[in-house]
Amino acid sequence: MGRVTGKVAIVTGAARGMGAIDAKRLIEEGAKVMLTDVLDGEGEATAKALGGNARYMHHDVTRETEWKLVVAETEKTFGPVSVLVNNAGIVDFGPIETTEESAYRRVIDIDQISVFLGMKSVLPSMKRVGGGSIVNISSIAGLIGSPGALAYTAAKFAVRGMTKSAAIEFAPHNIRVNSIHPGLIRTPMTAITPGSEDAINGVANGTPAKRVGEPDEVANVVLMLASDESRFSTGAEFVVDGGMSCQ
Repeated sequence: MGRVTGKVAIVTGAARGMGAIDAKRLIEEGAKVMLTDVLDGEGEATAKALGGNARYMHHDVTRETEWKLVVAETEKTFGPVSVLVNNAGIVDFGPIETTEESAYRRVIDIDQISVFLGMKSVLPSMKRVGGGSIVNISSIAGLIGSPGALAYTAAKFAVRGMTKSAAIEFAPHNIRVNSIHPGLIRTPMTAITPGSEDAINGVANGTPAKRVGEPDEVANVVLMLASDESRFSTGAEFVVDGGMSCQ
């Protein structure tokens, strides 16, 4: 019997990268998972590779109407939702002086507003099943400043605070809400880091662990938080950064 057997999960931004590995770990341990993304080709292929306990849906996480459709389809396919992993996100690098308002708002919409919509949308389903676990993927940029990524930093700090507020509000319904704060993890999104591999190596060398993280190292924390092993943990921050934020 797996660590999350019987649980039904939604994982956003799950076509590739951390989201895909999160979904894989949950399925390996017995969950049924609805993967969502806007990268339909990759999302369909990922869900197919994960087998019969995975499905894929196109999902713009900034639209409440699409959240309602995802929750309804997940319930229809697998049953009430007991786990939500708010993983979808983007980053946009650039100095404040030249950042366009539209670019700033796009990051806030995808990285922050989507978390609000996700928590709101799954609440009725989790109430019906008697509880659940919401895992919000923040970042170490939600703990420390990150120059050149103002909107991303603002959104990730917001996710950290939203998690704590929701944890208090949802506790009477036996719903836990926690945030994970990864450092630099090797995913397709990190490939757009200015300078690419040289920049990644530079960050790694400045990290106590002297390396970047791998997606499964975040997924293992997601799994723990989704499971009943963490049943007394809520409103907490789980840092997966090789010690970067200790400095």
